[in-house]
Amino acid sequence: MKFSNGCWLQKEGCECFAPQQVYFVEKEKKRVVICAPTARIRHRGDTLGGINLTLEITSPMPEVLRVRTRHHKGMKRNGPEFELNAGEPVDMDVREDEETIRISSGTLTLVLTKENWSMTYERNGEILSKSSGRDLAYMKTDWKGYAYDKGSQDAYMRQQLGLSVGELVYGLGERFTPFIKNGQSVDIWNEDGGTSTDQSYKNIPFYLTSRGYGVFVNHPEKVSFEVGTEQVSKVEFSVPGECLDYFFLNGPSMKEVLERYTSLTGKPSLPPKWTFGLWLSTSFTTNYDEKTVMSFIDGMEERGIPLQVFHFDCFWMKEFHWSDFIWDSRVFPDPEGMLARIRAKGLKICVWINPYIAEESCLFEEGMDKGYLVRRENGDVWQWDMWQPGMALVDFTNPMACQWYQEKLEKLLDMGVDCFKTDFGERIPTEDIRYHDGSNPVKMHNFYTYLYNKTVYELLQKKRGAQDAVLFARSATVGGQKFPVHWGGDCWSNYEAMAESLRGGLSLTMSGFGYWSHDIGGFESTSTPDVYKRWAAFGLLSSHSRLHGSTSYRVPWVYDEESVEVLRCFTNLKLELLPYLCSSAVETAKTGIPMMRSMVLEFEQDPACFYLDRQYMLGEKLLVAPVFSEDGVASYYLPQGTWTNYFTGEAVVGGGWRRERHGYLSIPLWVRENTILPTAGRRCRAADPYGDDIELKIYTLREKAETVVYEDGKEVLSVVLEQKGETIFGRTTSCSGCRLRFVNFIFSSVSGGSLVVDGQDSIVEVTDSSKEFVCRCQ
Repeated sequence: MKFSNGCWLQKEGCECFAPQQVYFVEKEKKRVVICAPTARIRHRGDTLGGINLTLEITSPMPEVLRVRTRHHKGMKRNGPEFELNAGEPVDMDVREDEETIRISSGTLTLVLTKENWSMTYERNGEILSKSSGRDLAYMKTDWKGYAYDKGSQDAYMRQQLGLSVGELVYGLGERFTPFIKNGQSVDIWNEDGGTSTDQSYKNIPFYLTSRGYGVFVNHPEKVSFEVGTEQVSKVEFSVPGECLDYFFLNGPSMKEVLERYTSLTGKPSLPPKWTFGLWLSTSFTTNYDEKTVMSFIDGMEERGIPLQVFHFDCFWMKEFHWSDFIWDSRVFPDPEGMLARIRAKGLKICVWINPYIAEESCLFEEGMDKGYLVRRENGDVWQWDMWQPGMALVDFTNPMACQWYQEKLEKLLDMGVDCFKTDFGERIPTEDIRYHDGSNPVKMHNFYTYLYNKTVYELLQKKRGAQDAVLFARSATVGGQKFPVHWGGDCWSNYEAMAESLRGGLSLTMSGFGYWSHDIGGFESTSTPDVYKRWAAFGLLSSHSRLHGSTSYRVPWVYDEESVEVLRCFTNLKLELLPYLCSSAVETAKTGIPMMRSMVLEFEQDPACFYLDRQYMLGEKLLVAPVFSEDGVASYYLPQGTWTNYFTGEAVVGGGWRRERHGYLSIPLWVRENTILPTAGRRCRAADPYGDDIELKIYTLREKAETVVYEDGKEVLSVVLEQKGETIFGRTTSCSGCRLRFVNFIFSSVSGGSLVVDGQDSIVEVTDSSKEFVCRCQ
């Protein structure tokens, strides 16, 4: 939200009340409280009226400072609040002299000047960002003087933090607008707007910058960001009301910022191994019954395309009855039998749900009578006709409503369903609304999705175990990363939508979300076979891969036979990479650093990577550059170092741009130097064990490299290779007692020498980049 009229003036009716000095200060190791009048106190008479702001500074963990600014302390702050891991504050180093107050947590310091008010964030003395003058302010938008003050009706609290020359801003959730947020006005407000507008399903009031720090605004309600817009050298964030609460998170790397942010808001949970396989959907409004479903499943098997999950979209329930969680008997007369037949083929099953209860649903009257539905202020059930005629909302602030909702879903799990696609949760009303626990309806607009997905995820943990719980969610807010996986929403079926989907995904993963998916082939309309084949390669080199559409099926044979070949090729490629992907996912769950990550997150010292949003790193070691054009030409950047083409074995020196044409069975997929890449030695379904062997592909060894391989969240193999002269020495651990009988070492870019593993006497010559070497680990 913009308040000013240029550099010097405010908009008509706006008045700015900014701190002028530090007047009182209370210092403790865990807490500093400052009284900051917004008018300079020259004599006692100046204390008889006016606006004071109170700042409270604490540190929830080292390298993080929390700043809470309030105007009127007595204003009731109804929930909800984000569920943060911010318990008892840690000690800070607080120092005061005649001119400044210095508050430090680790290497991060906030310097407050007592006169001529300013706030400066430093890292080891280096200025990261600064706020002075009118930057921190209590704003009134209809100011006519104290006697006519409307209280909080027209009140906002805002902060402006300076940007240095060339500093770039990332994050703020899943945004389909330009990847770099400089020059954008962003409202944190969940909406169902597709992927081609500035609206977003997943709004996160957190950004990080190329200077290696982040800012998290701790408000579930609408937060308005002006990123180099109102003031071109500042990021402004504002919230309605009498208080502002934000965290300043130090790096110094952007990865470390994400680690700290997810330590505060929750680490992404580890999805089960089977989720990394291929998902196939019935699509949305297509006609289907059991015969159709089985023809899709059998068709994939007949064509040699390993399928792992089958998803039933909306019309598994009867129209007008969403959601009653009852199979439509007209097309699915024997749901239990059907699910058993699908599971017998080795597949997992997902079904579509949402938190809306239509009036035709058998659950409507039950939910109404028991008080489980959101109500209006007069006690009526809130209803509208936009998605389903007469639909209502489950009130997830009511613990009994959560239990009721879970009980309905539990019957599906007992029937053989494995997981749920938790769709919707964005268009949540804010006026004439009363929640069971008295929550503020405006704050609940964004937060509703958290309670919705948490309710479903906790049921899955209870029924399937923590290691086998997964959602396929569309909407999210802060903390939603704890309930993976999330997909990008409703996109069109063309190259532009494919690119904007990737942009949104990279923006989301810069906001604390570890895993991300999208609708292969696009959702709305039907893509050309050309787009479908390119999207298949992109989709199967994403963390999660799902075929899904709106009015048409997404099985490959409805496009052309070549689409079958392409889908088979890249599905098998993903299964081949499964040990690497699952191991990367474990690191994501531990650290909060996403699997699919922007180039700048991995190469933040390379200026050429700052703006890249049409390529990405899949884990730490693989670079992927999807093809976004009919002519098959890919233009992408390879950072410095030696990179090896995964398909051809070609090794090139990076530090420049490449432009090349690719057929449908190819995509720019490069392996970083000094990589030990664990791969599966044979084809399998994603749910199956890796088998009796794992291939370790070694790329351009630089003195020392290591990798840890995980399966089902458990470490099964650890390998360290170290080159000394012409001999490569290897150490393996975690092999004894596991099912791995041997490990193949496949070297790339090795011209000669020998290999010794675990001190074995049998030394073999390393003379061929494609030669296999056997380590007998037991």
